[in-house]
Amino acid sequence: MKQLSVRQLRIKVFLAAVVLMGLSTAPVSGQAANQSPADSTFRIKPLRPVAELEKEARAAQPPHEAGNFRQPDLVELSKLDPTIKLDIRYATTNNFLSTPMYSQARAFLQRPAAEALLRAHHALQAKGYGLLIHDAYRPWYVTKMFWDATPNDKKMFVANPADGSRHNRGCAVDLTLYDLKTGAPVKMPSGYDEMTERAYPDYTGGTPEERERRAILRQAMEKEGFTVFPQEWWHFDYKDWRQYPILNVRFEDLTIKN
Repeated sequence: MKQLSVRQLRIKVFLAAVVLMGLSTAPVSGQAANQSPADSTFRIKPLRPVAELEKEARAAQPPHEAGNFRQPDLVELSKLDPTIKLDIRYATTNNFLSTPMYSQARAFLQRPAAEALLRAHHALQAKGYGLLIHDAYRPWYVTKMFWDATPNDKKMFVANPADGSRHNRGCAVDLTLYDLKTGAPVKMPSGYDEMTERAYPDYTGGTPEERERRAILRQAMEKEGFTVFPQEWWHFDYKDWRQYPILNVRFEDLTIKN
């Protein structure tokens, strides 16, 4: 074997280091640098400790609203049809703040919105899919926590508590599809709660199959009176949301008739 000089050895070591650095910093094909895969949980570092934010939010009051509103009539979605599945991320640490927001893994909507959701669910079954719910009614104090925890450059993905959220009114739902054959959630162009352009309903990236499933979900929901949120393919608002007041009641304190 040919013996290398000290200078040649140093050059080889330098070149090897350059190659390794390039491999470690290069984006994965089809994926932006520092961007999580579509099936992983997007997380942020809260601006302040979540426990501190929760204490403040619980002590605060929702904005005052004038007007005549419908009497709230929340329905528990899991009791409408057992084939509607739940994956309530905010009752676990598997969410963008890595902290449970709810003490119970439950989902509620105002009755007209819940009935419309059920119709969409049944229509999707003919195409081999069912609905998987991530979130629906959300107490106002949780909306305030989200806002206060999120950096300014990502606040477009969270509701301003000064206005209240359509989730607070029981007229918004976060959801995706699951495959009826496997029972597994389908892959979409982004993961739930991902705060990047991949979450936009009109994002042109991802695979054709992911975009097709996103379109199938949107079409089924829009047919029943829901509108997709401009920055989140999974978020849908029911048409009557303006007719309901902002609520700030914890799940365990709700009175549900179903």
